[in-house]
Amino acid sequence: MTDKKDIKKVVLAYSGGLDTSIILKWLKETYDCEVVTFTADLGQGEELEPARKKAEDLGIKEIYIEDLREEFVRDYVFPMFRANAVYEGVYLLGTSIARPLIAKRQIEIAKETGADAVAHGATGKGNDQIRFELGYYGCNPDIKVISPWREWDLVSREDLIEFAEKHQITVPKDKRGESPFSCDANMLHTSSEGKVLEDPNEEAPEYVYQRTVSPEDAPDKPTYIEVGFKKGDAVSIDGKAMSPATILETLNEFGRVNGIGRLDLVENRYVGMKSRGIYETPGGTILLVAHRGMEELTLDRGAAHLKDEMMPRYAELIYNGFWFSPEREMMQAAIDHSQKNVNGTVRLKLYKGNCDLVGRSSPDSLYSEELVTFEDDEGAYDQKDAEGFIKLNALRLRTLGKRG
Repeated sequence: MTDKKDIKKVVLAYSGGLDTSIILKWLKETYDCEVVTFTADLGQGEELEPARKKAEDLGIKEIYIEDLREEFVRDYVFPMFRANAVYEGVYLLGTSIARPLIAKRQIEIAKETGADAVAHGATGKGNDQIRFELGYYGCNPDIKVISPWREWDLVSREDLIEFAEKHQITVPKDKRGESPFSCDANMLHTSSEGKVLEDPNEEAPEYVYQRTVSPEDAPDKPTYIEVGFKKGDAVSIDGKAMSPATILETLNEFGRVNGIGRLDLVENRYVGMKSRGIYETPGGTILLVAHRGMEELTLDRGAAHLKDEMMPRYAELIYNGFWFSPEREMMQAAIDHSQKNVNGTVRLKLYKGNCDLVGRSSPDSLYSEELVTFEDDEGAYDQKDAEGFIKLNALRLRTLGKRG
């Protein structure tokens, strides 16, 4: 626990919701300090100006509300997708990749405002406390960190509401009861956990899904789109150049109406427990298929296979909060180097929850019809050469076989 006497000003990651409003008041009361609020717009789909009003009502003078959508996609989402990163085979890391950006900006605001400490609203059971705090320390090794959920004695919803009412914090009627599940959202995904989702053997109710239509209710005709790439990043859709955030927003809409990007996962948290989550990543699911399709044409076999070997480690680093680690940066440099010729266009078929790659072309393609054709290849490849190649590769197997 941080020494209260050392804290004069704190930058709080503030959503404007009940929990972080309670944390705001608790920080002022417990640490007798100034509080600066920081609210990041990462495309979570909520109106953020009410957060300013709530902070003002709670006596806050320094209020930061910032649109970070372009930076989020350009500097965090796109680099991650160059690696084709998925955690435990399926999870596209939507929550994980947002935390380092929030942490970095909090530290920058702390420096701008002369704050001694930063604070977050993550609980003591989850991954986000680790991601935030590793991000903080990666950007400022001497920063003081306050994690209220690990310090206070508020242990139930009733405790929180009682604290709010005692301190004249407005509690909306829809926040007084227990929510059926908790939700975190940004441009890349929506994550739902807890309550009605805690039994992994029970199918998630349809009302949990907020970002995609049910595949059964998606259109009965497929949608075809083309995604253009330059140096491994998506730069256009159907021939129209777009900014990184606009690319993701547009792919999200294509995914939403076609029921693409739903995931029901029991994952291994970094803290050691398993948890069940429902994720919706419509645009990201399309982007992953598109990017891998572009690499099929343009990456050399050795580079492609090495990337696939690196990917689980890279994904685990992001999941566990090590975005600012030297090993992630080293891997990123290698991944980015591999992308210089990942240029061209892929064509995708979207239909009732499925995203299928149906075409790809590139000015930097390594694919040769002349080499793979079953027709006469006019000497481009001498099939007789394969005999020696096979015998050399079989040498150790034949030697082992003779030993018996």
